[in-house]
Amino acid sequence: MMTPDERRRLGERLHAFVTTFDPPLSAGGPTLAVKDLIDVAGVPTGGGGVVPLDPAPACHATVVQRLIDAGYGVVGKTHTVELACGGWGTNRVVGAPWNPWDPSVHRAPGGSSSGSAVAVAAGLCDVALGTDTGGSVRIPAAACGVVGIKPGRGLVSTRGVHDLAPSLDTVGVLARSVADAAQALAAMSGPDDGFSARPAFDAAAALATPVKGWRVAALPLSAVPDIHPDVAAHYEEALRKLRALDVVVEEARLPRPFSDYFAPNGWLMTAEGWRVRGAHVEAHGERMDPWIRRRFEAGREVTDAQLAQAQAQRAAHQAEFGAWMASYHALVSPTSPIPAPPIAEADETTSPFSAMTRAGNYLDISAANLPIGLAKTGMPIGFQVMGGDADETSVVALAAALERVSGWNGRMPDLSGFS
Repeated sequence: MMTPDERRRLGERLHAFVTTFDPPLSAGGPTLAVKDLIDVAGVPTGGGGVVPLDPAPACHATVVQRLIDAGYGVVGKTHTVELACGGWGTNRVVGAPWNPWDPSVHRAPGGSSSGSAVAVAAGLCDVALGTDTGGSVRIPAAACGVVGIKPGRGLVSTRGVHDLAPSLDTVGVLARSVADAAQALAAMSGPDDGFSARPAFDAAAALATPVKGWRVAALPLSAVPDIHPDVAAHYEEALRKLRALDVVVEEARLPRPFSDYFAPNGWLMTAEGWRVRGAHVEAHGERMDPWIRRRFEAGREVTDAQLAQAQAQRAAHQAEFGAWMASYHALVSPTSPIPAPPIAEADETTSPFSAMTRAGNYLDISAANLPIGLAKTGMPIGFQVMGGDADETSVVALAAALERVSGWNGRMPDLSGFS
């Protein structure tokens, strides 16, 4: 087990943590890191910026308190993209974490839960909390080679979690195995006075669910824009492994392409984001990354009528997708069409990392990333499993089944180059 001093030193080298706790908050069980968008009592919630969103929260967020009550020990708070608004994992105001799979080149860790994914991948903690508005748990999980689960809304409390876009936001979990992630999800889920309403997730039942004979839709490679050949090869191999488990894998013929969900999800992020964070941006914009500030300001002129119309269209899309999805146990795709590039090459005007993930938030379905191999650059490649409405059980069951035959076996990066 990593000592607190070792965790601090490696965490500093990887720029994973905003702060570490020595000793951990509560101790004795699995170690937990918390994205710096989620309140820990008495510790500033920085939100990835230089001006904290809350300089001294009075109490833990519900998810943090529930995990502490379940025996998890909080070892630190992790870096995030500023105000959780970005998929590359860049942060020009407080620094971006370093993807631990390449000690020689600073590669994109994925965002916005960048530090959480880096911390898990490097063994700095067993489990980490993230938030997901357009892929912010699954993207860094894919980029850093860990499991990431985004539940549907209403399963996990958002009390003490600072919003980006309330109708899209969910709190998710990252870990090195499906079982570890599912067990943490079970511990932190359940009703909470209007902040969540659904019953707690049953991890044991999900992990024990057989998938033989399941009918699974697979997004064809032709539907994945600009897919990297290494991602395509590993994706097709994963589909072959699913078929070997007697899962019926069929090429998906979706009611509409994923691209039809991509732009509306981004529009809602800016529209709701300005309503939630506009005052903060106006007050502190000069101290923010200009790219982040512009993303929020794009929502300034959106009217309530326009927002209501967009939500009505979204509801129609959700109903359409739900009717189509009813004949399948799950839908699968690559998590990201590309492996992590050098962070210096990240183009803030494009969002390839979120091309496959935004649909999950727009449609409000549960989804998970599962690592399935490495590109020739040595960077991880992710496989996305998506479920129907409020169906985390199918997502976990299929991800766990594939994990057992994936050949990944919880592999970790060689960290000797960071010493």
